[in-house]
Amino acid sequence: MANEENGKSIEMGIRVSDPPIGAGNNGQSHVQQNEISVVIHNDSGNPAPMKAVGIDDGSFRARYSRWLSENSDTIKKVGLRVIGFAAIAAYVIFLVFACTRNFERARTLFIITMVILGIIVLSYVWPYISPPLWKYIFNPIGAFYSKYDRYLKWIVILVLIGLVVLFLVLDQPILPYRFASFGGLLAYVFICWIFSKHRAQVRWRPVVVGIVIQFIMGFLILRTTVGFQVFKFLGDLVTTFLNFTDAGSIFVFGTTYTAHFFAFKVLPLVIFFSAVISFLYYIGAMQVIIRVIARVMQVTMNTSPTESLNAAGNIFVGQTEAPLLVRPFLATMTKSELHAVMTGGFATIAGSVLGAYIGLGVPATHLLTASFMSAPAALAVAKLVYPETEKDTNFEVEDIKLEKGTETNFFEALSNGASTAIPLVANIAANLIVFTALLSFLDGLLGYFGGLVDFPQLTFRFICSYLFTPLALLLGIESKDAFNVGLLLAEKTVANEFVAYLTLSRWIAQRKLGNPVISVRSEVIAAYALCGFANFTSIGIQIGGLTPMAPSRKSDLAGLAFRALCSGTVACFMTACLAGMFYVPAVATGEGLINATTAAIVSTTMAATAS
Repeated sequence: MANEENGKSIEMGIRVSDPPIGAGNNGQSHVQQNEISVVIHNDSGNPAPMKAVGIDDGSFRARYSRWLSENSDTIKKVGLRVIGFAAIAAYVIFLVFACTRNFERARTLFIITMVILGIIVLSYVWPYISPPLWKYIFNPIGAFYSKYDRYLKWIVILVLIGLVVLFLVLDQPILPYRFASFGGLLAYVFICWIFSKHRAQVRWRPVVVGIVIQFIMGFLILRTTVGFQVFKFLGDLVTTFLNFTDAGSIFVFGTTYTAHFFAFKVLPLVIFFSAVISFLYYIGAMQVIIRVIARVMQVTMNTSPTESLNAAGNIFVGQTEAPLLVRPFLATMTKSELHAVMTGGFATIAGSVLGAYIGLGVPATHLLTASFMSAPAALAVAKLVYPETEKDTNFEVEDIKLEKGTETNFFEALSNGASTAIPLVANIAANLIVFTALLSFLDGLLGYFGGLVDFPQLTFRFICSYLFTPLALLLGIESKDAFNVGLLLAEKTVANEFVAYLTLSRWIAQRKLGNPVISVRSEVIAAYALCGFANFTSIGIQIGGLTPMAPSRKSDLAGLAFRALCSGTVACFMTACLAGMFYVPAVATGEGLINATTAAIVSTTMAATAS
């Protein structure tokens, strides 16, 4: 570059030079050198070069690298937000386009999107609206009830019983056996009170509210069109989602995998669902859901934060995984709280095995309903059988920190979930082999002795069926089905729920082929009654799983185990009683599924029209 000034010309040039090839740097990093050379031409035209000036750009690179390292987190967050906003915008555009093209086809995606959006909005709005609600509504009501608790509790109980009886009387022409289910519910509550550890110190609020929550859920899901369709939609969604497991089963076991149905069709569902649960824990979704449910139960039932959180966790995870949510508090829990923790484990099932039961052919709608309804039932029964007498808590559910998964990314979360399911699958298979063989052995042995006195039909299942028949009748089961349902209850208690669900699935298949063993209503009630880990083998599982978390409480855990097993069994039976009260075969009309009261009107109208 040249410039003319006062008869002199100035030339400037930039030269980039590198060290010679092979030149050493004495252990120092190589820095490229830039030089600016300036050449001044005088009047004679001879150049008068000046000394080149070297500029080291290493300092700039160092400052740039330091800035990147100091702001890497901010850059990452901004980048992720930009990508997230772009993805959301693309999804909204896609959803709008899909809905405009064919709304019926896109309805499922639209509903899921609206539910998630509603939850997100509520999570942001709730911190602002909850303080005034507590200050002006909930706290005054709670203070008034506490002041007159001695008299109000009996008034509330009598009013609730009266409302239920009135409801059943109005619906009585439809299915009289629902009265038996309600009577069974009252009978189970009375039995729990008779065998309560401290009958005089029972706090009736968690008992009554727990049953009321069950009642409301049962009514909304089983007796209203909207509620039933919502849970049916969820059940169909879960079933469809789990059916994608077949692709993995075909890849590993081949197209003939269904020839070994349970091993290659049902057990892979456990692995797949366990991986999904692990992923939900990794992203923090499961913790949010559990915390919300726990808070609702703590506020309404007045139970401690730890037992409420454990009960909410039991809806989704197993009897040894849910206590991990409250692991730091296990060593200092009261006996009543420990009993509630163990009862919750016995009264519910894990989400990972839920897929296996669905794979057996048990309706997903009823399994999902039972999983949610049994959580408040477990707390209600636990507080009735072993009331709190030691202390009151002074903290809330929000004070308990729920950790996210420790995985570095979602691939590791999915892999860990699948890996942790392997021992569970092996345990399920091993237990089924052992207990099925043991039951067959006992049947054969008793059949041999029965044959000596011309009574070859004497079997272990036969004896257990008679022992559990009265309990089946209390569920509201029709007398013609009570013996068979008693067999299911016996298999579930003596062996495990898998054995019982296998039997139930065979009966469902026979009904679909036109050879029913029990009625559809009895199948539904049995599905609710079996939906829990309350069996003798689970005693060892719970003691073995909880003791390492709180070694100092081993003797307390062992002493509470059998009482908690009975409480968990009763909780499952109470859920089944409510199912018996509300369930009626759905009636298909032009407007979809309708409840029993409407069904009676429709049936009467149709009969009158036909005549």
